[in-house]
Amino acid sequence: MNVDNLPNMCMNELCVRPLQLSDQESFLKAIQECACDDVTPYTFAFHADYTHDFTKYLRLLEDWSQGKNLPERFVANTFLVGLVGDTIVGRISVRHELNEFLATIGGHIGYVVIPSERKKGYGTLLLSLAKPFIAALGLSSVLVTCDDDNAASIKIIESNGGVFENVVYDNDSMKMKRRYWIAIE
Repeated sequence: MNVDNLPNMCMNELCVRPLQLSDQESFLKAIQECACDDVTPYTFAFHADYTHDFTKYLRLLEDWSQGKNLPERFVANTFLVGLVGDTIVGRISVRHELNEFLATIGGHIGYVVIPSERKKGYGTLLLSLAKPFIAALGLSSVLVTCDDDNAASIKIIESNGGVFENVVYDNDSMKMKRRYWIAIE
């Protein structure tokens, strides 16, 4: 999928779109804020390296969206950011297909709302606004997972029509993971 051709999707004050060169400062702040979160430390962006130029990272994301130069356990994926004005408040990664790990534990969707922007409804909107991108991939339903004890994520997934399937144990994180399916219209 060519991310340059994806439109911005907006609802209320939040817009979701591919990461752009103009996002560099806000992107780095989001990475730093998520890395310093003691409550739920999530990686905001995989393989983002402060020592490389941002343009190189954007090219890496473009490669990944086309299934090129993928790290181990990765599949083709599209990285989208959620913005309020020019400030990144979250991100959502849409995996174009499932490998064995993703089919059991990771799912099609990964999302993060930065700590200072949580409890404002952005997670629910991020997932909702990603649906047209998902539909463009030709997916009619997606697997979304979360930690069994993550009440906020459970609410986000269920608010977006997530149908609970089961709970599985993740050997990597040593946590139970809830698995949901969301139909994409």
